[in-house]
Amino acid sequence: MNTDTTPYLAPVQVPDPQALAHVQRLCDLAEPYVQGPDTDALFAAAMAEANDCHAARSPFFRSLLADAPEVPAPTVGAGVRTPLIHANFFKRHEVLSVPRDDVFLHLTSSGTTGQKSQMFFDEWTIRSAQRMVARIFDHYGWITPDQPVNYLLYSYEPAPSMKLGTSFTDNYLCDFAPAKGVTHALRHTGEGHEFDVYGCIRALRQYAEEGLPVRILGFPAFLHFTLERMRAQGLPPIELPSGSLVVLGGGWKGHADRQIGKAEFYARVTELLGVEPERIRDTFGSVEHCVPYIECAEHRLHVPVWSRAAVRETRTLRPLGYGERGFLHLVSPYITSVPAQSVVMGDLASLHPAEECGCPLPTPWFTVHGRAGVSRNRSCAVAAAELLKGRA
Repeated sequence: MNTDTTPYLAPVQVPDPQALAHVQRLCDLAEPYVQGPDTDALFAAAMAEANDCHAARSPFFRSLLADAPEVPAPTVGAGVRTPLIHANFFKRHEVLSVPRDDVFLHLTSSGTTGQKSQMFFDEWTIRSAQRMVARIFDHYGWITPDQPVNYLLYSYEPAPSMKLGTSFTDNYLCDFAPAKGVTHALRHTGEGHEFDVYGCIRALRQYAEEGLPVRILGFPAFLHFTLERMRAQGLPPIELPSGSLVVLGGGWKGHADRQIGKAEFYARVTELLGVEPERIRDTFGSVEHCVPYIECAEHRLHVPVWSRAAVRETRTLRPLGYGERGFLHLVSPYITSVPAQSVVMGDLASLHPAEECGCPLPTPWFTVHGRAGVSRNRSCAVAAAELLKGRA
């Protein structure tokens, strides 16, 4: 891929090339799903460098390293320290490992009210994460600089001072293929955002007539409610042009009672929009851990080379084996701005070996089974889901 036309694939340099040489090497790996002893050793060395970097710059993280070592997860490595920080910690605390003058981007994880994760990125960290996304898109052949497309974004329309991570992500994904047209499902009204279901249907019809591929990105619940509205009104299926792509993220938080199974949902997208199942992919990610997890053609969330995943028991946090359910624990040394290289998510998940998938990717994959417990914290998807009330 030509990096002149795909800036997110361009080289990026760590803040301290001498102290973070292995972090640089790990994040420079271009093949997103390579695996083996060499990459495992490189990952361990990179994590050691990242830990030293944060310990030197963050008294909070330095105190964690002084505690008794945590039980290492097998998929991370026996010699790798991964002090456990729950993602909710970042909803109440701002902990930086860089001077505030070095903050390149500030993103939050939730809507206009409620607790938010406040995450701060230096330029290396956010550019490195963007390059990971670009390399996975490139791996699947989804970077098409010579093929214009139309976009339907099931996310927030940008507004002044808006810092939501989901809006930021969905908008930069539009750079992987030239935009002929862009429609946002969550329209900015001047006082907030409203879900425009009829605008989505009009856009889908118009885009189908124009004949260019369509890329649908964002919250799956909004796409589901759009398809429901089409069915309720007896509207005929819309045949989107060949090459169309659906990449979803954010989950069904706030509408679990109306969530349908993934296979049924994908079948409805194929039935009503004409997009083939292999061109429909879900994703997992968060503002606290920006490494991208994107489904393979078999709809499994494989772990890329730049990270490791584990599952920990919800009460004791001891690591669990394949197939067991617990807290999802994600590890990556890419982040230098905040000591978030080892984050325990609030999601219940199970980890599985590569051979249980059926696709050729050699890395483990995980399934997210939902959120653990009941919390007052509101994610982007929860805030967005509230806009659906009385409109679907």
